[in-house]
Amino acid sequence: MKEILPGVWSWSVFNHERGINFNGYMVANEDGCVLIDPPPMTDQALELAAKKGPPSAVLVTNRHHTRDAMTPASRFKARVLMHELDAASIPATVRLGGVFRGGDTLAGGLLVITLMAQKSPGETALLLPRADAIILGDALIGNPPGQLNLLPADKYADAGRARDGLRRLLDFPFEAVLVGDGQSILTGGRAAVSSFLLGHP
Repeated sequence: MKEILPGVWSWSVFNHERGINFNGYMVANEDGCVLIDPPPMTDQALELAAKKGPPSAVLVTNRHHTRDAMTPASRFKARVLMHELDAASIPATVRLGGVFRGGDTLAGGLLVITLMAQKSPGETALLLPRADAIILGDALIGNPPGQLNLLPADKYADAGRARDGLRRLLDFPFEAVLVGDGQSILTGGRAAVSSFLLGHP
């Protein structure tokens, strides 16, 4: 786990089937400490999380990103939280501790942004103003490196509507785009989102 932005740490596990990294994040600041979409964590990563927090919550950006949420949740007695629209569809192995909604502000100072017409109804972006960053689950992937893309079209009921639903991201200020899958963009992220969605920076 390494600090990639002030108060934001990341770690990755390579997924051989898809050929990209699955990324997890920790936000730790005076507004609290949380983990986001955690893939498996090393002992060193868990120790760092304990030192910086410990985390009060494990945030899940969509029903397919529960990943290894229960391991740190159990260790730190942290609540697993996800959007209310996806809460009924999580695996039975995950013990949900609560839900959030669009417009909520969560520990760490994260603002919940609900994204419409995505792969799952509760797809969530998390805006972190103090780091000038936005954290995405499956809304966009960082592949190839330096670019942003949708998941394959067959993942959506309507890929065109999914793309249009992401335009609301540009209503918010951010520079870094931290993705759940692939490679994040730490500088020039807003321009990359605009280029993908609108065809220009």
